[in-house]
Amino acid sequence: MTGTDVQEAAEDSGPSGYAAARLRLLTEETRSGPPRRAALAELTDDWLTGLFASGAEGLRGASLVAVGGYGRGELSPRSDLDLLLLHDDSDPKAVAALADRLWYPVWDLGLALDHSVRTPAEARKTAGEDLKVQLGLLDARHIAGDLGLTAGLRTAVLADWRNQAPKRLPELQELCAERAERQGELQYLLEPDLKEARGGLRDATALRAVAASWLADAPREGLADARRRLLDVRDALHLTTGRATDRLALQEQDQVAAELGLLDADTLLRQVYEAARLISYASDVTWREVGRVLRSRAVRPRLRAMLGGGKPTAERSPLAEGVVEQDGEVVLARAARPERDPVLPLRAAAAAAQAGLPLSLHAVRRLAATVRPLPTPWPAEAREQLVTLLGSGRPTVEVWEALEAEGLITRLLPDWERVRCRPQRNAVHLWTVDRHLIETAVRASEFTRRVSRPDLLLVAALLHDIGKGWPGDHSVAGEIIAKDVAGRIGFDRQDVAVVATLVRHHLLLVDTATRRDLEDPATVRSVAEAVGSQSTLELLHALTEADALATGPAAWSSWRGSLVADLVQRVSAVLAGDAPDDPEEAAPTAEQERLALEAAATGSPVLALRAQTEQPAGQEPSGDPEPLGVELLIAVPDQPGVLPAVAGVLAMHRLTVRTAELRSLHLPDGVDGSVLLLDWRVAAEYGSLPQAARLRADLVRALDGSLDIAGRLAERDAAYPRRRGVIAPPPRVSVHPAASRLATVIEVRSQDAPGLLFRIGRALEDASVRVRSAHVSTLGANAVDAFYVTGPEGAPLPGDEAESVARKLEETLRG
Repeated sequence: MTGTDVQEAAEDSGPSGYAAARLRLLTEETRSGPPRRAALAELTDDWLTGLFASGAEGLRGASLVAVGGYGRGELSPRSDLDLLLLHDDSDPKAVAALADRLWYPVWDLGLALDHSVRTPAEARKTAGEDLKVQLGLLDARHIAGDLGLTAGLRTAVLADWRNQAPKRLPELQELCAERAERQGELQYLLEPDLKEARGGLRDATALRAVAASWLADAPREGLADARRRLLDVRDALHLTTGRATDRLALQEQDQVAAELGLLDADTLLRQVYEAARLISYASDVTWREVGRVLRSRAVRPRLRAMLGGGKPTAERSPLAEGVVEQDGEVVLARAARPERDPVLPLRAAAAAAQAGLPLSLHAVRRLAATVRPLPTPWPAEAREQLVTLLGSGRPTVEVWEALEAEGLITRLLPDWERVRCRPQRNAVHLWTVDRHLIETAVRASEFTRRVSRPDLLLVAALLHDIGKGWPGDHSVAGEIIAKDVAGRIGFDRQDVAVVATLVRHHLLLVDTATRRDLEDPATVRSVAEAVGSQSTLELLHALTEADALATGPAAWSSWRGSLVADLVQRVSAVLAGDAPDDPEEAAPTAEQERLALEAAATGSPVLALRAQTEQPAGQEPSGDPEPLGVELLIAVPDQPGVLPAVAGVLAMHRLTVRTAELRSLHLPDGVDGSVLLLDWRVAAEYGSLPQAARLRADLVRALDGSLDIAGRLAERDAAYPRRRGVIAPPPRVSVHPAASRLATVIEVRSQDAPGLLFRIGRALEDASVRVRSAHVSTLGANAVDAFYVTGPEGAPLPGDEAESVARKLEETLRG
């Protein structure tokens, strides 16, 4: 849109002329970003100036003022118009008529309008009572009318803000903290609110307000660019959705990325995260400085009185070589020489984390500007300081972020760049890849007493997902990177091999424990061969738990921990030279044998329910044990259809299956028949558990065919249809022929849903295969289930037949 277009629009103050010019501007491909926002603000100014002039004839002592985002000239395509009609109260009727002439044309165009009509005194009074109003007035900009009236208000509001800053800034900080608690952190959210989330546009505006107070200032480098980037994304979001929204929903990210000329939605999210991270870090530094200044102002009069008016000297307490504490921050000692001491950044970071203190902005920037690169391999002190930093627990996060904000992390670990701000499109994950790695190290620091080599545990925690920045299996890529990094930071060849093994197999224990038959010797032996030694197994066990805990609440629980601990115990026995029992020869417990004998005698199913709250093996007690759910033991005379019948009955009663095992029991001599034993852990989807008698009655009916489970589940789904959400990836069914010598392992990965296990069990029954064992795992919205199956004669399926069963099962789940 040219200057001539703007002038033409200004001459036509009617809604149609402005609307046409606005549309031309928003659809013009050659202008975007700040130039388009400025042009839109200018166009809107000219239109409102025309409206004001036509409605204010003969009226003096009135002006039209843009406030908030419009006052800053940051008009996105669907932004509100924040307007203040300022007047001196000399002609209230004329002002009211003018307001109608201004507001109604805006409403007629369907534009959102946030408006007020006030005198300067009223505006100042309202600002004093409402912090949000005061923040908006800090960006007041004159549009039309009495310029002196606007200028006087601006001067008075700024003076009020500066005079009241010691009181209002803590209030503003609390407002920001409350908003962050509600909206989360922009730099980690898969569907972030660009405005309200922590690190978003609201926080950027708050930093401008702090700077206007003259009490403290934000780190300015990169801040304007970060704000511009978020505004550009919001512009594209408005244009692609046609709505005044600030939430970057998943289904709109590809379109927004295309509008901005970016490669894909991941590139878009990474840019958003980088901007948010910069704003969040600037906010942390700024609010810390505000607190320091306010504390200093409160203490200084008393100190001056005590010192006879002399200026107090800041106390400096040494923390490490070249590192001291001053004013609640870690700074460099006066004698520190970063240009001669390449270990100083790690030493300062480790000292800060150990002390639970932040690194000062000045110290980090000085280190970034002057420190020399570390030699390769690193000296022992550098490696020790890195391990100390990683083992410091929660304070590690803030210190690491300070180093990363100034580029020191990627200089120490160049491979970090590929995972920095990288999104994880998995609802189970709370964090970006890089933050997840730090969170894993924080969690691993809690387990350093459980392992003989805590240094290897912490470094492996930092590197376990480092391969996610590369194509292919991230564990395979990560193993290669981990070897290089571990060697570069100074570990010897044997330790490098251990770290690489931990990274390569960091998912091995939890995947095997939840998806494979632990009674099968082949399963346990394969894990033992991959791990290689007791010490590595010990490390891998701790890393597995730390990784899961750092992922999110859906990734770990006591029942999953008990499964992993059971596997570790079995693998440890193999590594010690003991062979696992054959699954068909494993002796049943007394209760299992009692149920099996009763089922054989009665010819009908027998079941028992009991709460499971045992502490997982290998873990120290930590207060009240977490319930593992309810253990459901079922003994059933061997017959077709047991798996779908049990799964269907549980689905009917809204019971979620957390883990499931099924095997055939050998009965004592003299007892005829064969019995299937199902040992499942279940939890109520909501409400309380049904009575065992009701479950048994429905199971009997399901097995004799008098209970139409499929029909009952279909009726329930029709009565309570589930809301449509994000389109899930299609299910995947695969065969793992080498996973067992006794059975064929079929693994199902699918979106979790009520009745899923029933559908799988029925499909396997229709394929005339026998399910020896079922291992069910749910993680967030995803189900990963493994089934050990054989043919009718009890032997593994031939390769072609196994693949055919898998394909038919996949087709069933897709249908």
